Amino acid sequence: MSTPQMPQIPQPPQGTQMPPVTPSPQVPSPVRAAQQDVQWRRCASCGSFIYGKRLDRNLKVCPECGFHFRIPPDVRIGQLADPGSFEAFPDTYAPRDLLGFRDSKPYPDRLRDAQARTGRQDAILTGRMTVRGRPVVVAVLDFTFMGGSMGTVVGEAVAAAARNALARRLPLLLIAASGGARMQEGALSLMQMAKTAQWVAALREARVPVINLNTDPTFGGVSASFAMLGDVILAEPGALIGFAGPQVIRNTIRQELPPGFQSAEFLLEHGMIDAVVPRENQREQLARLLALLGPSLPELPDATGPEAIRTTPVPSTRSTRETVALARDIGRPTTLEYFGYVFDDFVSLHGDRAFGDDHALVGGIARFGGQSLVVLGHQKGHDTAELVRSNFGMPNPEGYRKALRLMRFADRFGLPVINFIDTPGAFPGIEAEQRGQSVAIADCILELSRLRVPVVSVVTGEGGSGGALALGVADTVLILENAYYSVISPEGCSTILFGTAEHADRAADALRLTAPELLRLGVVDGVVPEPPDGAHTAPHTTALTVKNALAQALTPLLDLDGEQLVAARRRRYDRFGDPQLQPVVDWETHDEH
Repeated sequence: MSTPQMPQIPQPPQGTQMPPVTPSPQVPSPVRAAQQDVQWRRCASCGSFIYGKRLDRNLKVCPECGFHFRIPPDVRIGQLADPGSFEAFPDTYAPRDLLGFRDSKPYPDRLRDAQARTGRQDAILTGRMTVRGRPVVVAVLDFTFMGGSMGTVVGEAVAAAARNALARRLPLLLIAASGGARMQEGALSLMQMAKTAQWVAALREARVPVINLNTDPTFGGVSASFAMLGDVILAEPGALIGFAGPQVIRNTIRQELPPGFQSAEFLLEHGMIDAVVPRENQREQLARLLALLGPSLPELPDATGPEAIRTTPVPSTRSTRETVALARDIGRPTTLEYFGYVFDDFVSLHGDRAFGDDHALVGGIARFGGQSLVVLGHQKGHDTAELVRSNFGMPNPEGYRKALRLMRFADRFGLPVINFIDTPGAFPGIEAEQRGQSVAIADCILELSRLRVPVVSVVTGEGGSGGALALGVADTVLILENAYYSVISPEGCSTILFGTAEHADRAADALRLTAPELLRLGVVDGVVPEPPDGAHTAPHTTALTVKNALAQALTPLLDLDGEQLVAARRRRYDRFGDPQLQPVVDWETHDEH
């Protein structure tokens, strides 16, 4: 076979046999020796031949197609840890043959072969290390040891790593590469699923972060236990992740599987993981997550510049119709743009862990000055493609369930929540109803009412009905000058009351949905000024004003404990409808009494 021409890389002799990824047992020993000398690898994805040293420099990722080769735990640690920082835990607990299991060879013989091949007692490496100076406890499965299967030793090692993380209150990083539970240990291996899951639960209860990095492959009892229970779940590109393997599924249900089935990208699309992270970015992504989940300093950005929050109603020079049109302007800053302008760092998290990842509702962890936060918001777009991708800012149930997951995440780690509201309303489709739209919205409203962390919400464009309120139950509610907030859209109100949408302007006036009117009613606590011609004419200026307003609103809330926050939030919403607490407004004169 002739070799490919690769500039600046030493070439093997012409006619040399190129090695496959894993040498076959049938390959004659002289050829295997040649393979070791030549040090070439063939990509299992694109078929390219890659010089070994080049592949090492590229972190064992094919430079032609991006295929991620499987790597052993020590190589993985070397790619992620600060140099010299890894300290391995003792590897002294050897597996035992408690069942007298035998297939084509006895279990003890398989263990001896795997131990000789890997130099490990079993399929796991655990220890402590630092990533950009941030300490973390780590457990890495070794697929070359009996397919990374989880028996009693692996289960105990994961549990011991969790106990170590709990004792030192250090984050736990779990890196999986496994075919599942180890058959040769029978029901005892099955019990490791419960054992490892209960220690992840202990860390969750203690508010110690758990991060999963799932690599190819992650299946069976590992995927159905600790590998999918982290607070943040990452995966390598192309990694196969699932409960039953593809061949088992085909043989069981007799169906062809869709393209990309069980790949990391498939799981991201279906809401099961937070991100697909290429190997070259994993260390940086892990460092950012550890920083954002580490200790916060309650130091917010200085609220400098012009007035950021008006607490006294200022009559608008625009009609209600004009305000509604400005709120819907396609050029207004989107939630993701606010995230970029307002916060010092932002890591997007994805998925509801049940069905999908809704692009109409975005969220993640952000840094605001010295304070880490959870941020959520409805997402729209500036052109047709973006609007279609985000469903015009109308979330499905999985969007609200993603928000619910991140609200609970915030409560667990004591992180304030900031919500950006910009939606015409929750999506009213058939499938949304089938998947529980009302339940998802109701759960968000309930969860926000009981969070023991500060919550600030800002209406940046449209505030449509319950779909908006799902992010609107807060300690402080702000609204941009040209935004609106309403029980129903003007068009919907007109259709219900007049049988046609032609009276939308009249309905908009009657609904009292503009910022000054909502401030008089006490529905919002402050109005954030916009540039004279609207937020879309100066997005960066608007975002800086929003940043100052959020700092001003959040600062006093950081001094309150959880019980005070919940009690004050309850009083805030109790006053609506209470004649002794809610102001009555004469809408002819705008006088309150």
